[in-house]
Amino acid sequence: MRRHARTLTVCLALTILAALTSSCTEGEEDVTLRVLASPELADVEPLLEELKEDTGVELDMEYKATADLAGQPPASGRSEYDLAWPASDRSFLLRVQDSGGTVTRPESTPIMRSPVVVGLTPEVADKLRAGVPDGRLSWADIADAAADGTVRFGMADPRRSDTGRAALVGVATAAAGTGSVLREQDVSCDRLRGFRSGQALTGASSRDLIGRYVDQQDDVNALIAHEAELLSLNAADELREKLQIVYPEDGMVLSGFPLLLLDPGQRSAYRRVVDWLLSTDTQNKLMERTHRRPVNQDVEPSKALRAAVGNALSFPDRLSIVEQLITDYGGPDSSTADQVVFVLDFSRSMRGERMAGLRAAFAGLSGADTTSTGKFARFYRGERLTVLRFGGRVVEERTVTVRGDGDLRTLNKVVADGGFHDSTAVWTALDRGYRIAAEAVREEPERPVSIVLMTDGESNSGIKYEEFIRRHRQLGTDVREVPTFPVHLGEADAVALKKAADATGGRMVDANLSSLSDAFKEIRGCH
Repeated sequence: MRRHARTLTVCLALTILAALTSSCTEGEEDVTLRVLASPELADVEPLLEELKEDTGVELDMEYKATADLAGQPPASGRSEYDLAWPASDRSFLLRVQDSGGTVTRPESTPIMRSPVVVGLTPEVADKLRAGVPDGRLSWADIADAAADGTVRFGMADPRRSDTGRAALVGVATAAAGTGSVLREQDVSCDRLRGFRSGQALTGASSRDLIGRYVDQQDDVNALIAHEAELLSLNAADELREKLQIVYPEDGMVLSGFPLLLLDPGQRSAYRRVVDWLLSTDTQNKLMERTHRRPVNQDVEPSKALRAAVGNALSFPDRLSIVEQLITDYGGPDSSTADQVVFVLDFSRSMRGERMAGLRAAFAGLSGADTTSTGKFARFYRGERLTVLRFGGRVVEERTVTVRGDGDLRTLNKVVADGGFHDSTAVWTALDRGYRIAAEAVREEPERPVSIVLMTDGESNSGIKYEEFIRRHRQLGTDVREVPTFPVHLGEADAVALKKAADATGGRMVDANLSSLSDAFKEIRGCH
């Protein structure tokens, strides 16, 4: 009798539960929504059948690498997709901001979070950590190690991938050294050339990138991707050695994997999906399956996700800044390194403290400067460097392509061992610098070339400024576009140097206001 009563009670409870469950979607029609999704989100697919069963909404996912949701919405104003689910909507929202009202900002809800971090092989991680205080690595340390050839990394193409774009913004923000959101002046010169020289692998999306990394573990020793992707890769048992995850000390960009409503007519179904995704049960499942951090504060992060994110870096607030970053960084095939011609004054007025400052500046650019700005500005592998010493005439030229420390020692020896002259032939020396530039442009038209002119006195020998300008105008257009960046020191003629900078498309930097080291770092990467 009691057993029969208990059975009735259980059946009644199940009946009530079923009624309550069905009431959640009572009156709501089943619907299929087309979703433009980041390829990273393919790992959510196994949960979508549960979503359909619980809400009556089926998500038809199309996984495509489309940074800033390019093409959405189309010119017609009506998208072929009902929803979008990117890793980040920041670039898209900047495009909306710049649209002048032609594109409406859609409803957007963050679903889960993951910071963009660095995965290093154990050997490289140990080597880099041994060289920094407390073993706490920064983007500057990664850039420094990329420049000297220690780190060979993979990163998704920022032209096509939100993840690659977030990584690029993170590194560029750290390179700016302001601790705040990137500004136009922070990207007026490319500070990432040394970092870029370490990229050995890419992909249209980070999912594609990681697939390639598994097949090329001998060629690449680092990956820049979301924390979630690196945790998933380590758990997949496809690596010879698990990657050590580095949370850069100078900050990270945090992706929110937002769900966007592109078709306002599907708002009811969208809300059903969002409510289901944000529920405690689903957030737990998403965390366990995808290793992304929950946005529902009632869900306790797993042990692997308790690492502190630290300084969350802000995304730029102007689309032009992001576009400039992407243009400067280029694509997978645009890895041609710079050539820089240093035209250096070795007149007698440079003796003593000034020459010590010049030699220290070159040592710093060769790797001795351990500041964050120094690590981003240093000479890097593949870069071609020319030192031209002058006094009353050009007295020495030396060109090296950086392949290792030996090439940098050769260059530093030219700066360290040079003698001094009684007079100063500034414009003769700069004219010779343009002859070197012309040869470089002729041999490799795709290689960016620039000239750095450093002097501490007025020109009192050789050709006059007017003759230099006349000769400069006779150069081919491609050579005339090579900029000169004069570094003003001591009693140099600031007016004349600025005129030369303006005439060649460069700009003058005053080392009297800081130091030669700071002046050289300021113009690194400028074209």
